Amino acid sequence: MSPERESTRDRTPVGATATTRPRVRLDQPRPPRRRLLPEWDPEAFGRLSERIARFLGTGRFIVWMTVVIIVWVLWNVFAPHDLRFDNYPFIFLTLMLSLQASYAAPLILLAQNRQDDRDRVNLEQDRKQNERSIADTEYLTREIAALRMNLGEVATRDWIRSELQDMLKELDDRRDGHREHGGGHGAHVVFPADHPRGRDADDR
Repeated sequence: MSPERESTRDRTPVGATATTRPRVRLDQPRPPRRRLLPEWDPEAFGRLSERIARFLGTGRFIVWMTVVIIVWVLWNVFAPHDLRFDNYPFIFLTLMLSLQASYAAPLILLAQNRQDDRDRVNLEQDRKQNERSIADTEYLTREIAALRMNLGEVATRDWIRSELQDMLKELDDRRDGHREHGGGHGAHVVFPADHPRGRDADDR
């Protein structure tokens, strides 16, 4: 026996089988993993960012920010020295405005990204709707063309009127002919079916 097999045999614990090894249960969900970062709802966070961005883009925010800055400066200039919390050159005010700008820019970008996603979805839906409308229009066009082709073979009112006029004219001509040839044989028969002899004579 080779020394490699002996070393492997020595490392294998006695009585260790496949049943004693830990197995992953497929019929149970995995335990939740621990995350170092806090979890949040992306949809709720996106809605909040849109509200903040919408408020930052209004005149109300500009008015309130201007009022706060004016009160801040006046208080730190004319208030008693012991009550001032941000003396000239107002470093704390500059820090707060910088902090506000650093948060406002990503929030506005997030709101713009969400709006771009909605616009993309709307454009895709409009494109599909236009494709369906074009397909429906082409289908209706083919159906109308087929109906027009079929209507060309259907008897129209004008055609029936012209045929009836031709039949009446033919009957008038036939009646005039009967008057010329058989005016002395009693009443004239307009339709051959009313008189069997006349019908037989015409058929012959």
